[in-house]
Amino acid sequence: MTTPTRAVQQYGQSIWYDFISRELLLSGELRRLVEHDGVRGVTSNPAIFEKAIASGHDYDPAIHTLVGQGARDPKGIFESLATVDVQLACDVLRGVYDESAEADGFVSLEVSPHLAHDTEGTIEEARRLWRAVGRPNLMIKVPATRAGLPAIETLIGEGIHVNATLLFAVDYYEQVHNAYIAGLERFAAAGGALEKVSSVASFFVSRIDARIEKQIVEELSAGGDPDRKARLEGLIFKVAIANAVDAYGRFQDTLQTERWKKLDAQGARPQRVLWASTGTKSPDLPPTLYVDKLIGRDTVNTVPAATFEAFKSEGTVSDALSGDEGQRIREEATEMLATVTELGLSLEAVTDELLDQGCQLFCDAFDQLLEAVAKKRDELTEPQ
Repeated sequence: MTTPTRAVQQYGQSIWYDFISRELLLSGELRRLVEHDGVRGVTSNPAIFEKAIASGHDYDPAIHTLVGQGARDPKGIFESLATVDVQLACDVLRGVYDESAEADGFVSLEVSPHLAHDTEGTIEEARRLWRAVGRPNLMIKVPATRAGLPAIETLIGEGIHVNATLLFAVDYYEQVHNAYIAGLERFAAAGGALEKVSSVASFFVSRIDARIEKQIVEELSAGGDPDRKARLEGLIFKVAIANAVDAYGRFQDTLQTERWKKLDAQGARPQRVLWASTGTKSPDLPPTLYVDKLIGRDTVNTVPAATFEAFKSEGTVSDALSGDEGQRIREEATEMLATVTELGLSLEAVTDELLDQGCQLFCDAFDQLLEAVAKKRDELTEPQ
C-alpha cells in the first residue's frame, strides 16, 4: 500500500526526516524509512544533535576513542561525531540521490549558529564541513540572516549545496532566492555545471501561528469591539499557511522571469521551498495540518518523527498548491494577509522577532550540546 509519505511524490514534493542520531543510523531504521516509507532526505540542527548525544550512551564509545586520541575541545569532538553521522546518512540516501539524477537524497548539516551574523566565518566553516564530510549529497545549512545572504551566494557560486534556514518573512525569502540565482550565475560564469548544484529555502511555518495566536489571545482578553474580535478569532491558526502560500507564489513567479529562464536553459534546478517547523504546536490542531495543506511541486517538507508517523497513517494527500486549487488558495492567502494588516497586526514584527528568537534558540541549543559533549568527555576519562 502506498502511504501518504510516498504519495506526495506524485505531486512533486519530497518528505525529509527532521532527525538524526547514531541509533537511527546503526539500527537500520533510517534505511527502512527511506526504502519503505519514502523518506528522501534528512535535516539536522543543534537541538537535534543535543538530544541525540545527551540522552543516551550511543556516542560514548566514539567519544572515548576520540579522547584517547587526544581530543579535548568539545566543538571538535562534536564535529567528529556529526561528520560520521552525516556521512552514514548520506550513504543511506545515496540511492535516492542517484535515482533522482542528483536532485534529491540530501542530508543537511548546519554551520555553528554563533556565525549567523558573520559572513566570512560562515563561508569558511561551510567550506570546512563540506570537505570534512566529503559526500556529494551533503547540504550545508546557513541561517538566512543579512550576513547569511552573501554567504549563500558565495557558496552556491562554488558549487556547494545550501539549505538556507530560519526563514519566516516572505520578503527575506525573496532575497534568499535572489542570492541563490546570483550564486548560480557566478557558478556558470566560472564554467560550472548548473545541474550539479541544489538548494532549498527552509520556510518555518508553525511558529508563526503560535506567536500570532498568543498576540490575538492577549487582545481578546482585553475585550473590545465584537466585530473586531470575530475577525481576530478568524485568523487563529490561519496566518502561517497564508504566509507560506504567499512565499510559494513568489517562488512560482520567479520561475517565470527571463533571468531564471536563462539559467533553466543551462540546466539549473529551482531552489525548492522547504517547509520547516511543521509539527503543530497546539493540541487543538490536526497533527498533519502543516503537511496536508502545503503539498506542491518543487517543495520539501521536513517532518519531525511524531508528525511523520501521524502523516503516514492519517495524512491527506492532494495537489494543494498547484493548478486551479492552488490559485484559489493563493487568492485566499492574499485576503488573509490583507486582513492581518487591516487589523493592525504586524506580521513583519512577528517574523523579525521569530528570526532573532530562532537564532538565539539554536545558539542556546549549540551551547548545551557542547556542554553535554564536555560532560561525556569528562565522565569517560574519570578514573574508575
